[in-house]
Amino acid sequence: MTDITRILSAAEQGDPRAAEELLPLIYGELRRLAVQKLAHEKPGQTLQATALVHEVYIRLVDTRQPQQWSSRGHFFAAAAEAMRRILIEQTRRKRTARAGGNLDRVGLADIEAAIPEPDFDLLALNDALDQLAEKDPRKALLVKLRFFAGLTIQEAAESLGIAVSTADADWAYAKSWLRVAMSDNPQPG
Repeated sequence: MTDITRILSAAEQGDPRAAEELLPLIYGELRRLAVQKLAHEKPGQTLQATALVHEVYIRLVDTRQPQQWSSRGHFFAAAAEAMRRILIEQTRRKRTARAGGNLDRVGLADIEAAIPEPDFDLLALNDALDQLAEKDPRKALLVKLRFFAGLTIQEAAESLGIAVSTADADWAYAKSWLRVAMSDNPQPG
């Protein structure tokens, strides 16, 4: 049993010091995952990696509502899901009329030279990922671990308890499936 798994078990039992012991052990890895994820976001993203990690940590290690973690992999899978949800919430919030979602945003750096934005819509990806989860939850979780948590194929396979070759096949299928699903259901804006 790793230190992380032991501390997660202690937190599950209601040990108030467990949350304090857990943060130093996982902070670096969560921050690395957040930096990787935010690197794929559109320019102008206002959420910083540190804020994303803190929000994920608060959601996962709420001492008022202890979670049950079966392993380190389970915890990081939940962290990937939490990152996904936070980024989706942030994107939806930015698209509201109150936040100027219907206006074209122009930054000072964009005035001189335009920077091409990624050509995918995060909300369309989220909808397609939800559809994939209904068909094949394991493949959807693999996408979350790879795309939102930045895990390698090997790390994701270990987290899911499957062979690397199975993860490779699932990843190839999921990417193709999502590409088709997103092109069949174009999202506005």
